[in-house]
Amino acid sequence: MSGRRNRADDLPSALVADRLGVPAVVYFVLSAAAPLTVVAGVITTGYAVTGITGLPIAFLAVGAVLALFAVGYVTMARHMVNAGAFYAFVARGLGRPAGVGAAWVALIAYNALQVGLYGALGAAASPLIDHWFGIRPAWWLVALIAWMLVGLLGLMRVEVNGTILAVLLTAEIAVILLFDVADLINPAGGTITTTTLSPDALLVHGVGALLVIGTTGFVGFESSVVFSEETRDPRRTVPVATFLSVAIIAGLYALSSWAMTVGTGPDKIVQVARRDGAETVFRLATAHLGTTVVDTARALFVTSVVAAMISFHNTTARYIFALGRERVLPAVFGRTSLRTGAPKAGSIAQSVLGLAVILIYAFFGLDPLVQLFFYGGTFGSVGVLLLIAATSVSVVVFFARRPSGESVWRRVIAPAAASIILLVIVYLAVANLATLLGVDNASPLRWILPAAYVVATALGLVWALILRATHPNVYAGIGLGAKADPTQVTHGLAHRS
Repeated sequence: MSGRRNRADDLPSALVADRLGVPAVVYFVLSAAAPLTVVAGVITTGYAVTGITGLPIAFLAVGAVLALFAVGYVTMARHMVNAGAFYAFVARGLGRPAGVGAAWVALIAYNALQVGLYGALGAAASPLIDHWFGIRPAWWLVALIAWMLVGLLGLMRVEVNGTILAVLLTAEIAVILLFDVADLINPAGGTITTTTLSPDALLVHGVGALLVIGTTGFVGFESSVVFSEETRDPRRTVPVATFLSVAIIAGLYALSSWAMTVGTGPDKIVQVARRDGAETVFRLATAHLGTTVVDTARALFVTSVVAAMISFHNTTARYIFALGRERVLPAVFGRTSLRTGAPKAGSIAQSVLGLAVILIYAFFGLDPLVQLFFYGGTFGSVGVLLLIAATSVSVVVFFARRPSGESVWRRVIAPAAASIILLVIVYLAVANLATLLGVDNASPLRWILPAAYVVATALGLVWALILRATHPNVYAGIGLGAKADPTQVTHGLAHRS
């Protein structure tokens, strides 16, 4: 071999630690959950599609299931700090081939969620700009501006992104709470009712679809582990941020979906949601708060989408980084910026994909709201749900193989119970995919989308076996994170000096 080194070998291969505390991680997680987008879009869609009024109690039920999942999730996170999150957990629990299969699923799912948001942004921002300035730009032009902003921030220090998300998210949640209060103090018929918070509201036909829709509102809560390498104290920060995020999301969505039924009356929420769609929450607020406040909220709806883009972009870039560091992807993706510590190549790769999708949809005149945001968001959410279920099973297997000193509750009971419930929800998601997508059962999307994850998993398994045969050292390092790269300590210390 010659002594010539690849230029990429001179770049750091470690994310910079000690940059994020609990609040910053929670902001990343909640921004990915996109509260105002969920309140205006997912909740009203849930009422309209299912015709069931038990969404408030469904959010609390799903929150309880995900909290149960989080018990084993954060317990395993104490034994391995890895930006690859789901990929690393599945690799260490169910084996390296399964881990690479999960990695391919994760890349598809998170990229689908991120690029899908460009469609939502363009569709939401264009009419606002027209209302304010009398100019209605094409959706893709607005999306390109957002793309440049997200791409630039992705190359900056992670705490800069965290600060921006903190500002946007605080304003967003404040507006949601203001809308909720307005509905609660102005109940339809003059009486506040709690029927939609009763467990009995779940004992109806079609509740499976409702639970799946409720689960999509939590997508992003799992990303706390993705930022574990950049936290000040992973053993404390990750568990606290995860449980706090689940509690906030469940409480906020349950409150908002309940307040909406109070504002319209429980017997009319389905009719109103089917008539007004995403405008439901804004039209209710206009009657009580006036157009100025609601116009501000519409602007925050746009920033909510931008915040989610930033969060998912950072998550995806770190997945790519984790795979590059372990040489599952080319090594260049496992390097970080000398100046900012950001996963530069992973961030650029995600931006390139986003640009390609925007241009393709613009060129072919495809619907940004339905064919990009709605389909992409649903597709990505199902993928994350698959990963959560696989990870829950991985936790059980991981601790069954290794003595850990963890309690039976943390390593067996909670993750096993969560696995069973999550697998049921996965089944319901696949069985109700046509309903979730708003297409009939004969639509090819009904089987194309889940088939994509099957193919991705199979390709991941094959690639892992190829690595085992051709690069056994790389194969042995799958799921080990920084430990898989012997240059990490030197580069990491140099980066911190």
